[in-house]
Amino acid sequence: MATAEQIKSLLQSHYKNDNDRFSSIALQMAAHEARKGNMAIAQEIKSLVEKSRTGAFKIIKLNRDVSDLVLVFHPEIRLNELILSEDVRKKLERIILEYKERDKIQKFGLHNRRKVLLSGPPGTGKTITASTIAGELKLPLYVIMMDKLMTKYMGETAAKLRDVFNMMNSNRGVYLFDEFDAIGAERARDNEVGEMRRVLNAFLQFIEQDSSDSVILGATNNIKILDSALFRRFDDIITYTFPNPQQIEELIRLKLSRFLGNYQLNKIVAAAKGLSHAEITNACNDALKETILADKKTVVQSLLIQMLKDRKVNYM
Repeated sequence: MATAEQIKSLLQSHYKNDNDRFSSIALQMAAHEARKGNMAIAQEIKSLVEKSRTGAFKIIKLNRDVSDLVLVFHPEIRLNELILSEDVRKKLERIILEYKERDKIQKFGLHNRRKVLLSGPPGTGKTITASTIAGELKLPLYVIMMDKLMTKYMGETAAKLRDVFNMMNSNRGVYLFDEFDAIGAERARDNEVGEMRRVLNAFLQFIEQDSSDSVILGATNNIKILDSALFRRFDDIITYTFPNPQQIEELIRLKLSRFLGNYQLNKIVAAAKGLSHAEITNACNDALKETILADKKTVVQSLLIQMLKDRKVNYM
């Protein structure tokens, strides 16, 4: 029979949505039953834990008040799959490490970084960063649809924001407020209506009061228009830029892999300069599809350059 302390810890981890701790305690209970000779019960508990880890029980219930505002994903992307600057990579590694070791940090009265603002041009890696953090931490990714929040629920946006923040306590995960400019714009701007100012004030209050175990990410294309009061509410600000020549080459080699021809990449890198990670990836995919459909084994250099130029015309 499980001890009272184990049952209490099990309930605490359940209500905090801490799956790792829940599994750990369950396995301790299985070991306890095994020592008592209850091998069948011990094996059944272990089997249930294993099934949960493989995703058999991956069911997430959303509060009906926010179910149409939040998209749920289960990313499996890892940090080593991304082409990033060294500065960005180190900051992400620090966020991930601090989260995994948060219990050790909290014993000394400190808190792990879990409220982060991502800033940079479209296509430079902000959204995939959210997926990567979720994948590394084995947490679900919740994407808050800001456009629907600001249009469908105009007049009750602050109340819906409260529902989202309440959800962070019951559903531990990575929460991405994409297109954060929609609510984070500077309060003093002449064209901001009263509703927008109320929403921003509400967000500032909610994020400051939040003490959940969830990771909160805000993504903006233009940090300059954000209200300065936001910055001190975030534990870190990560700035994304267009890839440099070395990162462009790494990205092309990664995306084309064995389909890359035996030629120098200087001209290709020059053609890709000024494009975002996403646009370069799309150009590689376009060239790759055309190569496959033509039953060729490698991507022709001129084809890839043309695809990059086409993207540049559309993008710039």
